[in-house]
Amino acid sequence: MVATSTLKTKSSDCFSELVDRRYDQACIEKELDFWDNCVAEPQRTADVTEDRTCQQLAKMFENCLSRAKKTTLHCSSVLVPEKLTQRIAREVLRLASCEPCGLRGCVLYVHLDLDKGCKRLERIVYDATLVPTFELTLVFKQDGTAWPSLRDFLFMGTCFAPTFRHIIKLSPGFRLVKKKLYSSSAGTIVEEC
Repeated sequence: MVATSTLKTKSSDCFSELVDRRYDQACIEKELDFWDNCVAEPQRTADVTEDRTCQQLAKMFENCLSRAKKTTLHCSSVLVPEKLTQRIAREVLRLASCEPCGLRGCVLYVHLDLDKGCKRLERIVYDATLVPTFELTLVFKQDGTAWPSLRDFLFMGTCFAPTFRHIIKLSPGFRLVKKKLYSSSAGTIVEEC
């Protein structure tokens, strides 16, 4: 397909057809403006796509922690520093960018480094239709400076179940370990952030 300057993206015929179908004209113009900008600025389109992927990854990490709170960690809540999941998502995307299938070829193991040892929280496969080309191991770190809550001291020795009373506070730091699976230069990359 060849684009020419004679193409009018905002023609009145196009608008009238969409308005007849009960689409809001302001919404249509906004959508067309967005796609005009995407065509004019392909790098910006890539940035929008990357931002969207970054947000999806961050949400996946938040959901993982939420599920683990109930099943693996047995705590009442997990406190996550502001922007931690977004920082991790950006690092994961950066490490996946030089892989042949990108993020789609990733298997991500999520762990939490606790005082008592490291607990495996979840295994995330971004695209199950592909054979993984690399593994990432994400290790959240518990904030060691967190004081136990007064409520924990008050509940000691009471009839409340001890498994769901404590709060886990995460540190702003994390560790990512990358392991290439199918490469002659297979190696391990450890990044502390």
